[in-house]
Amino acid sequence: MTLHEYFAPQPTSTVELPDPAPLLRSLTQGVLEVLAGVREVDQLARWFSEDAFRSLVSRANLSARARSARGVSPARPTFALRSIRVTEPVDGVIEAVVVVAGPGRTRAVAIRLEGLDRRWRASSLAIL
Repeated sequence: MTLHEYFAPQPTSTVELPDPAPLLRSLTQGVLEVLAGVREVDQLARWFSEDAFRSLVSRANLSARARSARGVSPARPTFALRSIRVTEPVDGVIEAVVVVAGPGRTRAVAIRLEGLDRRWRASSLAIL
């Protein structure tokens, strides 16, 4: 093992990781609050890979510009988590869909979690 490989993030098996359901709930709530403008995106940085975090920052900036153009102030979103569907395509990877119902519409939040260094990190996020 080279020095670079030794200090690189180490994949972790699913059995060595905590239950992903609480993290999926928290990430979904956090992402919806970021998009609503009531939470700073930096608060979620530690739970995302670099690419997924950049994507979230871009989406948050677009949401902020849309709110500004319409003259709408940020407001805490009200929603209910309807269901969480989880699959495990390979060991140490979880793909989940969280269905969230709000007052105006129902959304699906797709999240891919990868086990790295004995904790889950979101490597992909899509809000449908």
